[in-house]
Amino acid sequence: MVYLLTILNYAIQAYFYMLIAYILLSWVPSIRESKFYYYLHVITNPYMRIFRGFLVVGNFDFTPMIGLLLYSFGMNAFGEFVASL
Repeated sequence: MVYLLTILNYAIQAYFYMLIAYILLSWVPSIRESKFYYYLHVITNPYMRIFRGFLVVGNFDFTPMIGLLLYSFGMNAFGEFVASL
């Protein structure tokens, strides 16, 4: 059981890095037409869509920061839970 939770923890961490890559690559307009960005968008959009439009100031959308913060807190809590087993 601990082995499966450890693998799940690694998958959660990998998804976190995909979220970071998606956010950073979204700043580059020319990369949005690539297949890599398309697949990254398909994978990360279900989570990021939850937060879209909450904190918009002018032309800047700060909601990815909210999403990353909440995901990071959840990821750390789950990691601590797995480590305590």
